[in-house]
Amino acid sequence: MSVEQRETEGQTEEQLDRKRDRWFHFLYAVIWPFFNLFRPVRAVGRENIPQGAAVLCPNHTTIGDPFYVVFAFGRHYPMRAMAKIQIMQVPVIGWILGKAGVFGVDRGHADMKAVKTALKFLKNGNKLLMFPEGTRVHEGEDVAAKTGAAMFATRTGVPLVPIYIQPKKRLFRRNLVVIGEPYYPTFQGRKPTAEELDEITEELMRRIHSLEVKG
Repeated sequence: MSVEQRETEGQTEEQLDRKRDRWFHFLYAVIWPFFNLFRPVRAVGRENIPQGAAVLCPNHTTIGDPFYVVFAFGRHYPMRAMAKIQIMQVPVIGWILGKAGVFGVDRGHADMKAVKTALKFLKNGNKLLMFPEGTRVHEGEDVAAKTGAAMFATRTGVPLVPIYIQPKKRLFRRNLVVIGEPYYPTFQGRKPTAEELDEITEELMRRIHSLEVKG
């Protein structure tokens, strides 16, 4: 039995979620003063933050993008996050992040454990932060977004929330994060086809980039 299994044995998901929220708030309180000093955030559209479960979908250009989203939403909106498995394998840091609800995904393979974890968090009413593009996309690059966010939303019946983060970050000046309106993707039948997932993903990315002009 792993350390993680021993620590969670006998605890309900509700109890585990409360512990994750406490770790989230602890890390928020520790990191926010420093982040706010060097990379302050200007959040637009906080009235669009939905109550309950949702898939939060930002564009991705820098390693610090998760922090911009977290601080744009504020401490009252704990979230779970999907991260590269390499980050979760870093000693101590990976353990702490895992306590706060961050989980790793092996992007080079069909990681069913990560899929099940994401679906579980959403079904339990949590907000899930993930980057549809799957990797950082630099200016001028054209990277096709993955259909994971579309699949999670359609499987659980929760909304997608498009989020735009300004690509070029500035020291000691406010960096823009625009939170778009949540929406429910539509499809025919009991579950979407591969083509419909592609269409939902294209629409999601269109909505994300349309937020640039609202800042």
